[in-house]
Amino acid sequence: MAKDQDKIAVSKLGRAGKLANAGAKIGANYMKHYAKKLVNGESDRNELDEANAKDAYQAFSELKGGPLKMAQMLSLGEQLLPKAYTMQFAQAQNKVTPLSYPLIRKTFKKEVGKSPDEVFDSFTKQAVNAASIGQVHKGKIGDQWYAIKVQYPGVADSLMSDLSIVAPMATRMFGLKKSMVAPYLKEVEEKLMEETDYKHELESSLRIIKGCKELENVTFPTFEPKLSGKRVITMSWIDGLGLADWIATDPTQEQRDLIGQTLWNFYQFQIHELRFMHADPHPGNFIVTEDEKLGIIDFGCIKEIPKDFYKSYIKLMEHGQELHSTEFVEALTELDLYNPEADQKERDFILGHFREMFELVGRPLFSERFDFSDDSYFKEIYTKGEALSKNSEMKGLSAQGSRHFIYFNRTYFGLYQLLNQLRADVKTDAVMWMKKRYQKSA
Repeated sequence: MAKDQDKIAVSKLGRAGKLANAGAKIGANYMKHYAKKLVNGESDRNELDEANAKDAYQAFSELKGGPLKMAQMLSLGEQLLPKAYTMQFAQAQNKVTPLSYPLIRKTFKKEVGKSPDEVFDSFTKQAVNAASIGQVHKGKIGDQWYAIKVQYPGVADSLMSDLSIVAPMATRMFGLKKSMVAPYLKEVEEKLMEETDYKHELESSLRIIKGCKELENVTFPTFEPKLSGKRVITMSWIDGLGLADWIATDPTQEQRDLIGQTLWNFYQFQIHELRFMHADPHPGNFIVTEDEKLGIIDFGCIKEIPKDFYKSYIKLMEHGQELHSTEFVEALTELDLYNPEADQKERDFILGHFREMFELVGRPLFSERFDFSDDSYFKEIYTKGEALSKNSEMKGLSAQGSRHFIYFNRTYFGLYQLLNQLRADVKTDAVMWMKKRYQKSA
């Protein structure tokens, strides 16, 4: 078992130093890569990716917080990023080296006013789970078990400065231009700041739980506001297996389909009914109980879907099988995916490629059922997505898409990935049903 981390850089200067050191290592990796290319006439790009992924993750893991959260987000891009990055960064979901108990005790006492030993009859000194923003301990009062999530020291105060250093590193590693990512950084920064505010998470949790109380086969924890704060959140413990561990038990196809359908319904209900959604669909945020219910255990990343964005998205869906219609192009324009004032070459490029990708990615949404175990479908997304990302015409487009797509697309693609891992066959026509229901009530 890995030794707990007994110190963490909390000052902006100390954290900047750690990131600068990682940046220097990545720079050295590039020098080695290009030197080999000069000497041998070729160089292995996979070797470069593996070296960069390892050095970046090591620094992010030690710092936790914003850098590690970014790694966690990137790990969901299994079909979009080089495998070296997704494999390394996937550890950020729930395999992070935890902090030692004295650091956790200090944070808990500062937030709650008492130490864990003064509040709980028993409290695990070692974390039962550790991720990007905080780690979870298990405590007991009387007969009731609780999950206590404690945030890592310093991550909230240094978040903005961390991201200002990490963003250039990421753009270089993934071959992006600063101008391509700058419009979206604000959205990411806002969401990450929300994730470090556990009071905000508690409020969001209660809102989603109340809104989804009629959903079948879903279970939620109850929260203890008096034992929670801005950096600590306490909730009832849900017994069961994490989604990845449950999949590893080799459940039957019927069981896989049940959990997959529950996941699908949970997300579609939030998008179309609440327009307020859990935007962090990775395996570490879900539990499967002994009676095969889906437990949702983390609500840190929540996305409010603006009404104008949703209306344009619905228009896109309505005409999603009429890809050459005026209405479809209007929806693209409203969502800042298409600029009718751009030159003819850009307009033809966008319409041609977007229609192709929309048909591909939207295929489950226009099917009565969809078998997410179809690896060829995901391979097709990856192949076409990779070719598009390498297309020089993608750079410098006048329309880059609404910033709301960052978490909206992340949620959908993360959901697709979970369903693929489940090998689930899901009834997906609920999307169209909910769309019609919304239109009647609007």
